[in-house]
Amino acid sequence: MTMRVRAVAIVATAAVVAGLASGCQAGDGGSGGGAASGGSGATPGGSASTAPGRPGTTAGMPTLPASLTGQKPKWQSCEAPEGGDAPGASWRCASVKVPLDYAKPQGETLSVALIRKEARDRSGRIGSLLFNFGGPGASGVEMLPDFAPDYDALNARYDLVGFDPRGVGGSSAVVCRSDEEQAASEARADLTPDTPAEEAAYLKDGADFGAGCARRSGRLIAHVTTSNTARDMDVLRHVLGDAKLHYFGVSYGTQLGAAYAHLFPGNAGRTVLDAVVDPTADTKGHARHQTTGFQRALNNYFTSTGEGAAAGTARVARLLERLDGQPLPTTGGRKLTEGLALTGIVLPLYSESSWPLLTEALEEAEDGRGDALLRLADMYNDRDTDGSYGTDSHAQRAISCADSDQRPTAAEAKALLPEFRRISPVFGAFLAWDTAGWCADWPVKGEGSTQDVSAPGAGPILVVGTTGDPATPYEGARRMADGLGDGVGVLVTNKGEGHGAYGSSPCVTRTVDDYLLRAKVPQDGTTCS
Repeated sequence: MTMRVRAVAIVATAAVVAGLASGCQAGDGGSGGGAASGGSGATPGGSASTAPGRPGTTAGMPTLPASLTGQKPKWQSCEAPEGGDAPGASWRCASVKVPLDYAKPQGETLSVALIRKEARDRSGRIGSLLFNFGGPGASGVEMLPDFAPDYDALNARYDLVGFDPRGVGGSSAVVCRSDEEQAASEARADLTPDTPAEEAAYLKDGADFGAGCARRSGRLIAHVTTSNTARDMDVLRHVLGDAKLHYFGVSYGTQLGAAYAHLFPGNAGRTVLDAVVDPTADTKGHARHQTTGFQRALNNYFTSTGEGAAAGTARVARLLERLDGQPLPTTGGRKLTEGLALTGIVLPLYSESSWPLLTEALEEAEDGRGDALLRLADMYNDRDTDGSYGTDSHAQRAISCADSDQRPTAAEAKALLPEFRRISPVFGAFLAWDTAGWCADWPVKGEGSTQDVSAPGAGPILVVGTTGDPATPYEGARRMADGLGDGVGVLVTNKGEGHGAYGSSPCVTRTVDDYLLRAKVPQDGTTCS
């Protein structure tokens, strides 16, 4: 478990389960800010042409063959996702081949899964609008149909297109653990180790996870970087027939969208980045931001209940301390550990509409039962009622560790503890230790420590930050807008709560729609409240 940049699906899932909780996928701060490498203004692999279907390059990389850039997707009816329903006749699915290694474009390929709903107004069609909902590890093929009602206005003039990034879902997914191994890890792992034995077990669990990725996924894990996915997106631009790539990224999707604009500024079309990852933060910086962000959200929650931030925080800290020594029983026989309780507390903080779930779950836990918090933790961890797990968390870690070259040690994590505990008595210890456990003994090297998002020559890019965002704190939005460059990054501030503003803030939704549909660029510094 980790509070990395989580997909907005978590918020939707929490809302859906609100009725279940009464009777019943860090966010980030920390997806590892992989530095996007390569030239600018070019198509994946020589020339800077934006003509659809023509092969091009990123500086220093071989030209892609026409067999890749000239692909014609075979759109057909979509299969139902595991445990779900097919999205309906208006949705069509396909797959596209991309190079495993862009330095060897004639070599082995990966399959990238796509889903599309065509624009209603064919005469006024602008092009395709490609979505990424975060994670990293979120399946756009599964999520876009669920969220499509929020984008109905955009669907008038855009084909809505979702995809599973390399390593995710239907796109050559990374797999690192069996369901049994995942369950055993959750049951035994102490995410805030207090003794040498607990520290050793914690670090070993992280190393075992990485070894499992290498064993089950092989060479793939070295190539699931954000910059490679950005190159994949330019292949998608070619095969979709678009001169420019129009894009909507949420959470980790902002990191991906910025990587694309950096690599291909001449090809970047109308781009929206909502719930923004700070590109200037390294592993420790992301953890520090998220410690601040989740504590800020917890403070706002307790203020809204009338209990007060200090009293509420102390109450939760006492609960977690008790659970560290004595997990709570649940109806199904599993135990609510400190780590699972912390995970369950995190989930409803992603959306103000889910705060009532937290109230109920905390009250139940204080009465001696852990069922409600365990249900919330299972949703965050993508665990089904039959005990099976999704693999989005596998892809999340693999992508994060491929992006970041930083591997903090246990000693470095310990050094963060006093500061992080001051910031948050609830989340500080976990997020300090997480810096060392997340990529412990990872089997491949990462790309860089921070992300270069400079995109000279790109058009205006909307950067939307929410002041109460727990997972990607607001401060990162200004840094992203500044990093994109003068005349490129356009900051829109949403004064509110939650992770992601489009669809929940009428002002933000109106501003984004005006930009995407009518090319109306708001003034930098626009505020919605």
